[in-house]
Amino acid sequence: MTLSLDDRQRAMLAEMGIRLFEPLPAAAPAATGTSAAPAATSTSAASGAPGRSAAAAASAASSASTQAVHSGAAPTPATSPTPPIPPIPRPAPPSGRLPASAPATLGPPPSGIEALDWDGLEQAVSGCQACGLCQGRRQTVFGVGDRQADWMIVGEAPGEQEDLRGEPFVGNAGQLLDSMLKAVGLDRGHRVYIANVIKCRPPGNRNPEPSEVAQCEPFLRRQIALVQPRIILAMGRFAVQSLLATQEPIGKLRGRLHQYEGVPVVVTYHPAYLLRNLPDKAKAWADLCLALDQFPSTEPGREPSIPT
Repeated sequence: MTLSLDDRQRAMLAEMGIRLFEPLPAAAPAATGTSAAPAATSTSAASGAPGRSAAAAASAASSASTQAVHSGAAPTPATSPTPPIPPIPRPAPPSGRLPASAPATLGPPPSGIEALDWDGLEQAVSGCQACGLCQGRRQTVFGVGDRQADWMIVGEAPGEQEDLRGEPFVGNAGQLLDSMLKAVGLDRGHRVYIANVIKCRPPGNRNPEPSEVAQCEPFLRRQIALVQPRIILAMGRFAVQSLLATQEPIGKLRGRLHQYEGVPVVVTYHPAYLLRNLPDKAKAWADLCLALDQFPSTEPGREPSIPT
């Protein structure tokens, strides 16, 4: 909106030091001798009435404010530039994991494993820090059973329950294994020794890495040498691969005898796998009978029965 001010109001605003900004007037014809008179008169009036300047300026300012109110426009006060507001940092989404403790210092595997007795071997396993699995374990899972057993059961790696109890094949998979052994007149405390290839639980029960298997294999080889079993039952892919040094699947290896340093090896499925694949329990039972056939007889008066 443009304020309409007469020459007297403009002069009074000029006396107050208020500058007016307005577009330049369009070019006009050359002024005649009489056209300068009004301006001279206005200048003379402005210079001859300094006492009335303040009152006139106030009246002009009041008139301008009143016109602005009636027009619906409010005068905008001058403001200083607002400094930019820095962005508020957002916290990272929770990962659901507790802060990790300081990692354990890894070191070389124990030396001289092939000459250790049972106590020395168990101590070497419990203190082993040759791979990263030692950083997350609660305890090592060495083995359990008769250390002069005819049967040796070799599994893969500890799970959560094994890590808690320090014993291989516990939980539902362990109960199924106990039922299988009971069906042929055996139990884990009599004529049977049970051990895993891996002695520490992999995080989240993942598959062990080849480097982790390589670090643990010397412990298993020494356990077999100390037990001197008459038959080895290899349960699960990683047990089979470690003992037989092959990448063949279990389905192609089961149903016939293999050898580990002169000891017969029977390949079969891991009990945890059987719990997820119930039809293959019949195949595992056939594998168990194949192992049983390597002995002249079972206990007197006792015939094997299919486990449920």
